[in-house]
Amino acid sequence: MTTTKPVQTALYVLALCFALSVVGRGLGESFTVFLLPISQSFGWDRAEVISIYSTAALATGIAAPIIGRLFDHSGPRAVYSLGLALLGGAFLAATYAQKLWQFQISLGLCVGLGAACIGNVPNSILLGRWFGPKLPTAMAAIYSAMGAGVLLVLPLSQVLIDRFGWRGAYQIFCGIALILLVPLLILPWKRFSAGSVTLAKSAAADVIDEGWTLLSAMRHHAFWALFSTFFFTAVGMFSISAQIVAYLVDAGFPPLQAAAAWGFSGVVLVFGMFSVTWLDGRIGRRRSILFSYALSIIGIGLLWLLRYYPNVWLLTAFVLCFGSMMGSRGPLITATALKIFRGERVGTIFGTISIGSGLGAAAGSWSGGLIHDFTGGYDALLLFSLVNVILGMIPFLAVRALRE
Repeated sequence: MTTTKPVQTALYVLALCFALSVVGRGLGESFTVFLLPISQSFGWDRAEVISIYSTAALATGIAAPIIGRLFDHSGPRAVYSLGLALLGGAFLAATYAQKLWQFQISLGLCVGLGAACIGNVPNSILLGRWFGPKLPTAMAAIYSAMGAGVLLVLPLSQVLIDRFGWRGAYQIFCGIALILLVPLLILPWKRFSAGSVTLAKSAAADVIDEGWTLLSAMRHHAFWALFSTFFFTAVGMFSISAQIVAYLVDAGFPPLQAAAAWGFSGVVLVFGMFSVTWLDGRIGRRRSILFSYALSIIGIGLLWLLRYYPNVWLLTAFVLCFGSMMGSRGPLITATALKIFRGERVGTIFGTISIGSGLGAAAGSWSGGLIHDFTGGYDALLLFSLVNVILGMIPFLAVRALRE
């Protein structure tokens, strides 16, 4: 990017991807606030209600390669527009839902697909056309949108629920998604999707397109190493993140304080994202990723202590450690995958790898609900989370392609 116009366009694309990630991630994660009121309205146990969240996570993961292929074939306008339309329709349907399966289809399947369409897979591909070697920094900004979405939407969700009820809150979310669809359709997508010719040549000098296909990628050990990292890390993180607000309420914190505290993780997540990305350039990718795992493990320990010593100091320490690392590894892992498997089919390949994240989030959140219901507490759940986070870290200790 040597001229002003490509630089400006790249920044516009980055801002657009950030905004879409805020909307998608924020609305998707808002279910952690809706969990208790929906459960109380219908008398469902924790595992039944979390099955809705698990369905959304599963749909997001399974749809990733399809969305990658759709992006390669039809471009960003079609993918992003479909995402907002699905989110708007899903929240509208949820306002009339009465049965568990109706919530699983609307807030589960449709929200999961919608979030995937405006999520990391299409954003990674689009930004890769503009930022090339600087993709990790750009993706750090996009992953930090997860934190911004959580910060903005979770407290807002609690306020809307208190004032309008959970059905009224979902009606408002429906309106937000559909209103945003209008300006999205008229953006200059031809220019946005073209990428930077200068960057493309620069990137090509560093990374040669070796003609990867999905089948050839699946025969490479790095493919499954990245897949397992996504899977086990997601199991560990989402097994407790889906229940953190409920956990804090059970520990004695007021609902709004619990929602605001977890929402504040959005602030520290931004610093966590850029700190880990900055460390990448100082101590190397592998050490940076391992550092982020260490903080996540400390955060799980602090969350366990909160159950027995509920106070603001421990809560703050937990948010700083665990919240700042929610997804902080994502930009570096994404950049690693895109570098190894660069080529015309990178969208399909990276989307398939991302299935691991969706499957892990679904399995983790659902398993977390079952463990809570079976044990009547959280100790076994936190141990389950800890083991899986450690398993997610192992590929960066044992797999050569990820150690280099």
